[in-house]
Amino acid sequence: MKTLKLLFAFFMVVFLINGCAYNFIIPEEVPDAIDPDDPNAPQISFAAEIEIIFNNNNKCTACHDGGQNPNLTTDNAFASINSTRYINSTNPEESKIYAWAHPDTDSHKQLKYTAAEAAKVLLWIGQGAKEN
Repeated sequence: MKTLKLLFAFFMVVFLINGCAYNFIIPEEVPDAIDPDDPNAPQISFAAEIEIIFNNNNKCTACHDGGQNPNLTTDNAFASINSTRYINSTNPEESKIYAWAHPDTDSHKQLKYTAAEAAKVLLWIGQGAKEN
């Protein structure tokens, strides 16, 4: 009986030690805001940096693949969003392509930008939303 109690106590200690794990959640590091009017600001390329956000892991193109506007597939993305409906060059924060999928919005329930992706889209719009 004493052996059974010791064995039970041993397994309880092992269970408690293994059951009390804490997984730390490391918050995403948000890049510093870059002034688009700064002549030293890095130029954001639509083809190399913005289009990839739309297609990354089928994020935006899961829905916006031609069946739902705007069409964000590789060959159609720029032509589809290049209008005042999606891009507000005077106030980039109000651009629908930025604000709708921003990580802090409640208007878009599907996949959203990460904070770094949102910062990159905002900078691209602030730099004139060029097809480069």
